[in-house]
Amino acid sequence: MTMRESTSEAVAGIAADVIDALSEITGSEGVIRREEERLVYDCDAFTLVRRLPGLVVLPDTTEQVVAIVRLLAGRGIPFVPRGAGTGLAGGTLATNEAVLIGLNRMTRIRRIDLANRWAEVEAGVVNVKLSRAVAEQRLHFAPDPSSQSASTIGGNVATNAGGPHTLKYGVTTQHVLGVELVTPEGELIRTGGTSDDLPGIDVTGLIVGSEGTLGIVTAATVRLTRTPLAVRTALAVFETIDDATQTVSAVIAAGIVPAAMELMDRPIIAAVEAAFAVGLPLDAGAVLIVEVDGVPCATEEAMRDVVAICARHGARRTTLAENEEQRALLWKARKRAAGAFGRLTPNYCTQDGVVPRSELPTMLREVAEIGRRHDLRIANLVHAGDGNIHPILMYDERDAAQVARVLAASREILRACIRRGGTISGEHGVGVEKVDFLPMLFSPAELDCMLRLRRAFDSAGVCNPGKMLPDGKGCWEVHRPGRRAPL
Repeated sequence: MTMRESTSEAVAGIAADVIDALSEITGSEGVIRREEERLVYDCDAFTLVRRLPGLVVLPDTTEQVVAIVRLLAGRGIPFVPRGAGTGLAGGTLATNEAVLIGLNRMTRIRRIDLANRWAEVEAGVVNVKLSRAVAEQRLHFAPDPSSQSASTIGGNVATNAGGPHTLKYGVTTQHVLGVELVTPEGELIRTGGTSDDLPGIDVTGLIVGSEGTLGIVTAATVRLTRTPLAVRTALAVFETIDDATQTVSAVIAAGIVPAAMELMDRPIIAAVEAAFAVGLPLDAGAVLIVEVDGVPCATEEAMRDVVAICARHGARRTTLAENEEQRALLWKARKRAAGAFGRLTPNYCTQDGVVPRSELPTMLREVAEIGRRHDLRIANLVHAGDGNIHPILMYDERDAAQVARVLAASREILRACIRRGGTISGEHGVGVEKVDFLPMLFSPAELDCMLRLRRAFDSAGVCNPGKMLPDGKGCWEVHRPGRRAPL
């Protein structure tokens, strides 16, 4: 169909004949043109930066993704893959010159191999649904980001997502055996396989955590993990954050590797209690959720040791969950904690830094000082076992001065993580939020190596430009309330 014959009008920076061709691939219901509908896609969970995509397309199959990418690449039109939009670093933002490719309709679990404990799933499969699909066989998908009831496998692969059980079970890359990838030119390739230790360069390892900059992952072959025979979960209550964080180091030093060790401070406790009435003590300085699992006898012994260590380090009390209902309530408190902040503040920004465990006490004291200096309320969720901190900065986006202070405080927190021997992201990725911090972590030669690797996959620079690496493709302005997101 020529431009003259086109039945569609151009949308933003996307030509009408391109829209018509995309509609032929996905059907008209798979192309979102109207501005008010595209507004749904102007940000992810990092709401400080918003951009309206030129067009949104929603393919149902890998074949459609291939056809879409070939069309766009042939016209030099940039494109951005997106899953559920739960990301916290602006990794799925698209400009009005770009097409956003939403993968959340690709929800098929293609194959489950119980004997060899793997599954092949499409990118739009919600994380927790995979675990539920194999629960009766006492298997599960171990990566469990707190957003697992909404986040998708494709998004988990893009950011190398972690979660509360990272301490024992590792992040996403440890559980991905291979991927199906549509390259930026529209070629379909498959990496890895269904077994470990394949010969050759680990291309799958390169793709996991590349934040959609090397191509679009349409499916992944993932490892299924045996569900432990026994699980014990405890809530330890402390007067201070220092006592709680020192307990974490003491548990690891004792040779115990819990499945999870999660810290929530007083503001988090208040938010959770207001939302869910879990029964957490409002006067506590911090609480630790500690979970151990394995064979029954070893699990019971490990939990007895954990309880004793907590007592030696000042725990007011340590309470064990007596059944699955009590355990689920504790995890509800942790995994829905960030969502409870709507009761406390109009807006919040979740940071994602990492420091060595031994630095947690001083790092969290510095976070508190940064909050005081910038006149901001900051709460802390911490994957304490591996030093992954999530300071939550509360603000009102209608106040430009508060927005500026949030950005300044966030930069100080991340610089402090680097200064203490840590890094700027444990699981949320770099996206647009942290791209300017890469030169603080890597030398010019290292960054050049990464950029050359990216260009080997995407020589035209059309696949998720401006994300993760400082490639000069992005121009991301903070969203200012009271005016439209910049187009």
